[in-house]
Amino acid sequence: MTGAGESGARRLVVVVGSVNVDLVVETDRLPGPGETVLGRSFARHHGGKSANQAVAAARAGSPVRMVGCVGDDAFGREARAALVDEGIDTHGILVCDAPTGVAVIAVAPDGENQIVVAPGANGRLRTEDVEGADLSGAVLLVTGLEIPMEAVVAAARRAATAGIQAVVNVAPAVPLPEELLAAGPILVLNEHELGQVAGRGEPDEALASLVERTGSAVVVTRGAQGALLAIGDERHPEPGMPADAVVDTTGAGDAFIGAFAAWLAAGATLQGAIRAGVAAGSLAVGRAGARAGMPHRDELLAKLAATGPEMPAPG
Repeated sequence: MTGAGESGARRLVVVVGSVNVDLVVETDRLPGPGETVLGRSFARHHGGKSANQAVAAARAGSPVRMVGCVGDDAFGREARAALVDEGIDTHGILVCDAPTGVAVIAVAPDGENQIVVAPGANGRLRTEDVEGADLSGAVLLVTGLEIPMEAVVAAARRAATAGIQAVVNVAPAVPLPEELLAAGPILVLNEHELGQVAGRGEPDEALASLVERTGSAVVVTRGAQGALLAIGDERHPEPGMPADAVVDTTGAGDAFIGAFAAWLAAGATLQGAIRAGVAAGSLAVGRAGARAGMPHRDELLAKLAATGPEMPAPG
């Protein structure tokens, strides 16, 4: 692949997945099992891992089309309007007979969090909805596991049939069916999710098992330590980048995937796209709210310029 942006083309990313509203409580510490703690403040944000990734990709410089489901309620209308405000094509977002999805998030002072999601309308996205989605002009499809697995498999298969690279965010972690892996998507997951999906104790063994099963690239995000690209027997670590502050880690993974997708769609190598994702994650943790922390293109370019060799960008 060529470096991102070398042709100057803006190449479409299609995101198939969840649209939520985040209800966030800041607290002095996260509760243990069965424990109640008092929070310090409450805020409502737009969310959903896939919608956040769509915003991150759009802010990074890619044209983005979103496919998903929301409810016929105020949350759903506000969620769609917020995506439109980000310049995202929302014609693929359906109105379903269920409430818009909600995530309840507790955030500690060090930025760590606990999240519980009520999928709502996200659970109504059907295989036929994905099969009928508009992929015209797309060069990359991104999907995640906050929608039914049947829809995830349909998205990966649809991408493979259309000659479009698929990226699957393995979150929340669940067993991955062979029909999904057979479509050859790039898998992106964190170290905790890797252990859950691969079912092996040692991280190296778990990663080798997953790479063998998928036959494609696997990207493991490692928080402040950066990320790791695995292709066959090869392992390519990408070091972390310093964050100016750590306020809220909620959206860091979504920021990574959005920037990764934007750079990859524009023609970057996998390693170049991962570096952009690491930069995005390091910026995202400095602001409260999963989506508010998503960096814009100029911020990403400045971070990349300050932490390594110059790298072309999408847009």
